[in-house]
Amino acid sequence: MNSPNRKRIINIPNLLSISRILLIPVFLYMILDRNYIGALIVFFIAASTDMLDGMAARLLNQKTKLGVLLDPASDKALILAVYTILSISSIDLLNTIPSWLTIAVISRDLYIVTGAFILFKLIGQKSFSPTSLGKYCTFLQMGALLFVLLFNALASKPGFLIWLYLLTLILTVLSGLQYTYIGITWFKEYKS
Repeated sequence: MNSPNRKRIINIPNLLSISRILLIPVFLYMILDRNYIGALIVFFIAASTDMLDGMAARLLNQKTKLGVLLDPASDKALILAVYTILSISSIDLLNTIPSWLTIAVISRDLYIVTGAFILFKLIGQKSFSPTSLGKYCTFLQMGALLFVLLFNALASKPGFLIWLYLLTLILTVLSGLQYTYIGITWFKEYKS
C-alpha cells in the first residue's frame, strides 16, 4: 500500500532537485560576474542537493515518479551548464575545462538519453537505473568541476588538473560503453 508521502509530488526530495535547477542561473551569473568564490559556493550547494535528495527520498519514503525523472534531469542540466560555461575560453578564466572533455560529457549524456528512448520505443523498457560506474562517473564529473572552481577561486593553476580531466574522460567513455552493453543485452533478451 502506498503511503501518502509517496503520492505527494511536492516533497523534500523533489524540492531539492528543483532547487538544483534554480541555482544554475545564479551560478552562471556568479561566473560571468567573476565572483569565483560565490560561484564555488553555489555550485557546491547545488551539487550537494544531488546527494541529499536521494537520501531524503529513501529515509522519508518519498520516492515519486516525478522524482525519478527530476533528479537525473536536474543533474544533467547542472553538469551541462557548468561544463559549457567553464569551457568557454572567451570568459578568460584561469582554469577552464577542455572543450574535448565538455564534448565527451555532453555527448555521453545525449547518447544515453537517446538509447533509453529507443529502448523504450522498441521494447517498452521503462526502468533505467544508474549503474555503479555511472554514479562514479557523475561523481568524478562533478568533482572535476569543483576542483576547477576551487582553483579559480584561489587564483591557482595546478598541473594535476589535466590528469583529472583525462581520468574523467576515461570514466565517461567507459560508463557510456557499459550502458551500451546493458542496452544491447536488454534488446537481445527481448528478441529471444
